[in-house]
Amino acid sequence: MIKNFLKERRSWIVLFVSLQLLVLFSGYIDSAIHFMPLLYIVFLSTLIFVIFLCFRFHKETKFYASLAEWENNLDITNIAEAESPFERIVEESIVNQTELLKQTVSNNLVSVEQEKDELLAWIHEVKTPLTAMHLMMDRLEESPLKAQLALEWLRIHLLLDSQLHQKRLPFMENDLYIEETDLKSLLFKEIKTLQTWCMQKGIGFEVEVEAASVLTDAKWLAFMIRQLLTNAVKYSEASDILIRSFMEDDRTKLLVQDVGRGIDPKDLPRIFDKGFTSTTAHHDNASTGMGLYLTKKVSESLLIHIDVFSTPGTGTTFTLTFPRKNEFGAILGM
Repeated sequence: MIKNFLKERRSWIVLFVSLQLLVLFSGYIDSAIHFMPLLYIVFLSTLIFVIFLCFRFHKETKFYASLAEWENNLDITNIAEAESPFERIVEESIVNQTELLKQTVSNNLVSVEQEKDELLAWIHEVKTPLTAMHLMMDRLEESPLKAQLALEWLRIHLLLDSQLHQKRLPFMENDLYIEETDLKSLLFKEIKTLQTWCMQKGIGFEVEVEAASVLTDAKWLAFMIRQLLTNAVKYSEASDILIRSFMEDDRTKLLVQDVGRGIDPKDLPRIFDKGFTSTTAHHDNASTGMGLYLTKKVSESLLIHIDVFSTPGTGTTFTLTFPRKNEFGAILGM
């Protein structure tokens, strides 16, 4: 701040130094003027000027120092009170802009909340005809057309489900209900949802449930597993997907392993990034890159750690590590 203050006042400082040098120069070239008294006057003037600068530095920089420490948020109570006319101009401008931003933010929040509510309502409305379509398809005789219709229905259902959870994610802490969740029934329910798709691709499941239950939110855990299974089925062909739960170091672990195409090593650090699909030329133009991103976000709220191991051409393994029961204070306290 001292450096900035001197830069701001350099023209005044240069003017003062120039005047003192002019006085000394006049005394030097004019023999009628005694030089030593002039030197003494210049010394006193310089001393007074330095003291004046120190006083002005403390007085003039207090307001701007508070601006420099301001966190650029909408709280302006920590800014020092303006004293000079120029400081009042700056303060008035900041206050006006802050009030305008507050109003804009408030309007945007209302607009976003309204849009979210409208979208959620629309999704629930769309689910009604989708359910009716599913009941109608169940009455159809088995045929390739029925299988294709069921697959397209499933894709729409999964897209709507992903959109629904994406909109609920920012308010997830209001929707959590931690309870003992039966892993086996949850897994088989999600597998049954993907049954049509798996039959078409010749994919089966090998389920080994050693750890029968886990303490978590069943609805959000089901969403995570749904995303992992969807990815496993999408990138696999005519193979089995292994799902296994077990205990290790007093923690429950859930493993989802496929033998699909795998993930390129350079893509592994980015698979949970929002919108990331892949750098591999695999023609996944329909992929949104949101599934694993949402899975990671949900896992952070549920204190579930995700490990990924993958080899291109061999397959991918996702391992969910659940927290110990005594670690749920962080979730229950939200």
